[in-house]
Amino acid sequence: MQRIISIRQINSISALGNSPEAVCKNYHLEKPLFQKREFSGKNFWVTPVSEPIEKNIQELKEEHSSYNYLDRSVLLAILASREAIKKAGISTESLGINLGSSRGATQLFESHHQEFLETGKVKTRTSPSTTLGNISSWVAQDLQSQGPALSHSITCATALHAILNGVAWLRSGMADAFLVGGSEAPLTAFTLAQMEALKLYAKKEGAFPCESMKFDKKSNSMILGEAASVCILEVGVSENTKAIISGIGYATEPLSHSISITPDAVCFQKSMEMALKSADLNTVDVVIMHAPGTIKGDLAELNALQKTFATTSPFLTTNKWKIGHTFGASGAMSLEMAVLILQHQEVIHNPFYSNKTIPKTINHIMINAVGFGGNAVSIIISKP
Repeated sequence: MQRIISIRQINSISALGNSPEAVCKNYHLEKPLFQKREFSGKNFWVTPVSEPIEKNIQELKEEHSSYNYLDRSVLLAILASREAIKKAGISTESLGINLGSSRGATQLFESHHQEFLETGKVKTRTSPSTTLGNISSWVAQDLQSQGPALSHSITCATALHAILNGVAWLRSGMADAFLVGGSEAPLTAFTLAQMEALKLYAKKEGAFPCESMKFDKKSNSMILGEAASVCILEVGVSENTKAIISGIGYATEPLSHSISITPDAVCFQKSMEMALKSADLNTVDVVIMHAPGTIKGDLAELNALQKTFATTSPFLTTNKWKIGHTFGASGAMSLEMAVLILQHQEVIHNPFYSNKTIPKTINHIMINAVGFGGNAVSIIISKP
């Protein structure tokens, strides 16, 4: 019999705020959190972290001189992890850590590269501060953890893959607790230009520029946001358990080009079916979709859901219409949303999609994520 893996604590840093109360309140406000900002002379919709968090970042830099040399993605991860550990009230001595990122030290890497182009030189700290592994390693340093510290990038499915890793380590008996999640600070001119070059970025004006889950939209509407979201996984169930990881699934589908997805999202069908089978379920009450706000991505996932849940109709929702796409952190942001729904027994609506029914009792929630490369992950959490 497999060991039960539960979520003891979850915490995020984003435009929604830095406390469960603020996050929950903002989710139930029918207003996106996007801002218009200028990057290299062009205006883009983006979702930076809230002002209080910006203050926390500056305080963190003042706390230790080494933190002034860290990328913003690392600082966000440290803040989110500290709060999660504080609320969980656990020892960090043997804590395992697996925090990923789609792009890693984006801002710092671009800054150092620009300096190199202009001067032909780089600073001494350039290499260690721009490796992908420095997110988990610096969180481990900050928490004084002696457990394994892992980092990885599986694009937008990164955070949910971290959960898969944490579950595997805990079930193997090689660790007792794991801090998992993702961190992303992609609001740079170069990163935004890349998304614009793919013709994915939102250009629509008005109150709702990101049309995530508007399945008849005529243009892509993805918007980037920055965030860090982490959760603490442990073996067994206790009075501190917020949810149980009851099902996990993953799949990769063949690509026709670098950002392709099949019309029926075969990768999602396989990952969802695997998750349902491992949870010994036929359906779930709620599905939090990946739904990045692109025409093909949103519709392909809907088609996959309709094939997977052919005889049932889970409540469908997402958070990207409100906070945008946080890349490697997005799966963990969706997981936090799921935990809040499970705890409060109240769904969070999407303004573009009308569900036929609203579940009276919520026991099981599925969270989906997929990234470039056709890597899909589906996680099911359930009430303890």
